Amino acid sequence: MSACVRAQSQRPEQGAATVLAVACLAVLLLLGVALGEVAALVRAHRQAQSAADLAALAGAGAGAAGAGSDACDAAARIARANHARLVGCALSGADVTVTAEVSGPHWLGRAVDLDASARAGPG
Repeated sequence: MSACVRAQSQRPEQGAATVLAVACLAVLLLLGVALGEVAALVRAHRQAQSAADLAALAGAGAGAAGAGSDACDAAARIARANHARLVGCALSGADVTVTAEVSGPHWLGRAVDLDASARAGPG
């Protein structure tokens, strides 16, 4: 009789490990998606920073050549070549400060734009 009672008391726990395994897999999947999204944001910011750095160098080079008004045009060309938009360009003597913007990843239908600034000039 005790064997029947013991068998019946263990029966309600059958399948509990399956539910736990499915829950763990769901959490791991959610964590993987979140990490992928963060990685995409970091990548987009690095792209914006690279574009800003190169645009600032191009602007400073054009400014050093004596074409001050062309410094921002040169910076804009280089930013476009690096898949970014030049959203700010300021000349201060021989220094050029630029801000470049790139489109980041889409999350839940919302676009994220990331920007970065850089300064270049002599000294």
